[in-house]
Amino acid sequence: MKEARDWRSKCSRQLRIVDAFVIAWAVTGAYVIRFGWASELVVEDQEAIYLWLSIALIVVWWIMLGAWNSRQSRILGAGPDEYKRVAAASLWLFGLVAIVSYVLRLDTARGYVGVALPVGLFGLLLARWLIRQHLNVNRQLGQSMSRLLLLGGPSAVAHLARSLRTAKHAGYLPVAVYTPNTHDISSIEPESGLPVVGSSPDAKSIVDAIQACGADAVAVSAGVQLHPQTLRHLGWELASRNIGLIMAPALTDIAGPRIHTQQVAGLPLIHVTTPTLEGGQRVAKRLFDVVVSAQLIIATLPLMAVVALMIKIDDGGPILFKQDRVGIEGARFQMFKFRSMVADAEAQLLSLKLLSEGNGPLFKMKDDPRVTSVGRIIRKFSLDELPQLFNVFMGSMSLVGPRPPLPSEVEAYEQDVRRRLLVKPGLTGLWQVSGRSNLSWQDSVRLDLYYVENWSMAGDLLILIKTFRAVFQSAGAY
Repeated sequence: MKEARDWRSKCSRQLRIVDAFVIAWAVTGAYVIRFGWASELVVEDQEAIYLWLSIALIVVWWIMLGAWNSRQSRILGAGPDEYKRVAAASLWLFGLVAIVSYVLRLDTARGYVGVALPVGLFGLLLARWLIRQHLNVNRQLGQSMSRLLLLGGPSAVAHLARSLRTAKHAGYLPVAVYTPNTHDISSIEPESGLPVVGSSPDAKSIVDAIQACGADAVAVSAGVQLHPQTLRHLGWELASRNIGLIMAPALTDIAGPRIHTQQVAGLPLIHVTTPTLEGGQRVAKRLFDVVVSAQLIIATLPLMAVVALMIKIDDGGPILFKQDRVGIEGARFQMFKFRSMVADAEAQLLSLKLLSEGNGPLFKMKDDPRVTSVGRIIRKFSLDELPQLFNVFMGSMSLVGPRPPLPSEVEAYEQDVRRRLLVKPGLTGLWQVSGRSNLSWQDSVRLDLYYVENWSMAGDLLILIKTFRAVFQSAGAY
């Protein structure tokens, strides 16, 4: 636990220093832009007032970031909560400045506030992002992690351990398992490979196990066979020792905005709302698709012309490749792509089926002999997918959505996989920004279903931003 306290205190100290530097830089810059350098100033009442206001603003801004708990270790490294708190603290501060100026009829210089707020907020968010990247690198190496004891049924703790191991950036390192009321247990949990440190259903035994394995947090998973009173006593014991208590319900792939808690008779009930893409949301998504795809078509027309010329010069075959795909609610449409394979690629597919490197109904082959020399170049940077912008503009596809499947793939779908067809397929999606062709079939399905279950316009914008990075990195493109 000493190591956990060390990285937390170090990170918190680092954040306090960086926040102070960024705020001072932004406020000083706003002061200089508005009033000029101190050496050029004649001491005047207004400038002296703004000098003291700048000092006060730096101090109060720094304090508010702490008051909004933006430096808490549990929100560092993963999720948007850290950024939301930084933005909320900053906007509240300047909102209060505006209210005080209005009530007291103070003539606050708009240029001063208009520079300090956006520059400071941008600088704070950028600094947090850079620190997060450094923290994530450490966590991939197994450092700066919270040591976690998993408490629950055998299958539930095994699933939780797998999930946490695939999300190291979240900062949780499972170190041991505790399975209350489980008989005939072995010293090692077979699925996760973690040591089992106990099974007695009382709070004292659990606390002793926590101290023995050096955990600094406890995750209570589904299937835990403990009386509510025992869990309550456990919570008290953990709080007195400054050990974190995390509840991990049996809800998977549910995004935060869909989860709402309600206190009823002292019980925290979790409500999970159902996402809908109807009415205004459907219109907004379609309008966004039309406007953005039209702009992208205009912007990339010269590039598309160059790609088309390269394909024609390469082998003289057709420029476009048209293929039947399955869209929303099973409707079929023709998807357009720049041809990146030989003209008779479809005829050669049967002979290559046994060489597929994918699993499930997907055909994948890293060194596909059908791909042309030009095709390898345009596939590397996803240029072959540019004609799909016309599919988006015409309405058969969306900018963001699940991967457009082939009819043969859909015929092999299991029942739950068919939920991918509840929304339009996308030019890009979670599959595109999470590994593309390097993903297994199970991971592709999981990401597509997560998108269907948790769609939001903000999520679409974030995926589009991440797509540009994925395209330039060319990871998983073949």
